[in-house]
Amino acid sequence: MSSRIFVSVQEPLESPPWLAKVEPFLCRVLSALGYDGQEISVLFCDDAFIRALNKQFRGIDEPTDILSFEDGGEYADEDGTTWTRAGDLAISLETLARNAAYFGVGEDEELKRLLIHGTLHLNGYDHGEAHVEPGKEPDDDMLRLQESVLRGFADERIIP
Repeated sequence: MSSRIFVSVQEPLESPPWLAKVEPFLCRVLSALGYDGQEISVLFCDDAFIRALNKQFRGIDEPTDILSFEDGGEYADEDGTTWTRAGDLAISLETLARNAAYFGVGEDEELKRLLIHGTLHLNGYDHGEAHVEPGKEPDDDMLRLQESVLRGFADERIIP
């Protein structure tokens, strides 16, 4: 079995040319983490959209890079295969670009970091108030795992 990843882009934004690479990348990440049979939806959006979500669900009236909405429910499909609805990710393309500049990395690395970060949240990980800082190794378990997984995918590119 593998996982199911559904990727979309907020209308009226144009789909980035690399969009089709997100699903196979995330499937490999899930496999590397030992997760199988998960369904995850990923929505790429702008700052205004993610800001509204952040205000509605977290009470924070500002844009953010990624929001994770954990589900955890299960269902069996018509073939009897059991799937876990891991949840939904929303990623702001605008904040992704700002983060990449802040961390001094390419947008490809930052996108992979955000996808891994969100996947970990959907599977019960939390980092509390800890955050990744440029040039510093994180001291939080989730963030250390995130950076370790990211290093394992250093040679893979989503954004050319």
